[in-house]
Amino acid sequence: MEKFQEHHSSKEKPSNSTSRIRWIAGVAFTFLIALVSFMLAEIPVLQHIGPLACAIFIAIMYRQLFGYPEAIRQGIQFSAKRLLRLAIILFGLKLNINLIIHQGMGILLRDACVIAFAIAATVLAGKLLKAEASLTLLLGVGTGICGAAAIAAVSPILKAKEEDTAMSVGIIALIGTIFSIVYTFIRPILSISALHYGIWSGISLHEIAQVALAGAPAGPNALAVALMAKLGRVLLLIPVCFIFMFWIKRKNADSESKARIEFPWFLVGFIAMSLFGSYVLGKTVHVPNTVLVFLSNATTFILTSAMVGLGLNVSLNDLRTRALRPLAAMTITSILLSILTFFIA
Repeated sequence: MEKFQEHHSSKEKPSNSTSRIRWIAGVAFTFLIALVSFMLAEIPVLQHIGPLACAIFIAIMYRQLFGYPEAIRQGIQFSAKRLLRLAIILFGLKLNINLIIHQGMGILLRDACVIAFAIAATVLAGKLLKAEASLTLLLGVGTGICGAAAIAAVSPILKAKEEDTAMSVGIIALIGTIFSIVYTFIRPILSISALHYGIWSGISLHEIAQVALAGAPAGPNALAVALMAKLGRVLLLIPVCFIFMFWIKRKNADSESKARIEFPWFLVGFIAMSLFGSYVLGKTVHVPNTVLVFLSNATTFILTSAMVGLGLNVSLNDLRTRALRPLAAMTITSILLSILTFFIA
């Protein structure tokens, strides 16, 4: 009987070639949905939401309709974890450190205040609303820094669940898009200069794409200032991550926990890419603009594929029961942030 069970279990265990095929199929599956998300994001209404949010919503709906594709789980998890870190590293190329240091030190100080306020206000609002602490903290980080990219960067440090990461990205994409559209509608009735409006958009809105959406109607100068202000917040992602590492270590030490905090090596890659993009690429190494555009699109595509893997971990029932209070906490913070930053921009 034991020999039969051993033989039977060995038959059920997939071979290396089968496992490799399933891994490839899983990664290809996330790429396919990412491609569909990019296509959907070209539709006039959905282009304000962007491919990341489209990928999250498609993945969530796929799981509810067809269940989790267990046969290709290994490849999907690779996209959700490994490709996510690769995207964060490549995201560093979008950050021009030299521009921020030489032209935006005043804005950088305001960015630091915005990040501190956003995280503290979201966590406090979450406590008052009795929302889940993990979700509200991720939303606070995303609101204060740079949306999905910031959430993806701090999640491994905070050891957040993948479904919490996916929910946070979906919520911040939705609320941030609504706010950026509202900004474009109220801009004409505000008695402020294009420069004021650009700084306000850059230090208060969540995603880079949302800042671009809100800043573009005010003209190229306003858009340039808005993006510079936003990139200052992206730069501050690095010290924020190390602050969270220090906080987690202290927390574990106080509770006598044996949990080990892994060093986020992908942040080293993020810093390296930022330095390379700021001081080497286009300076000592000249590349065509088409290559830079390709790298930017490739980074977004890889991050979108990772969002598919994260979205498949989300249960629609959990989304309904767990996301409403964190969403309310983030909305409150976003409103307060918009009002306060209007006066300091």
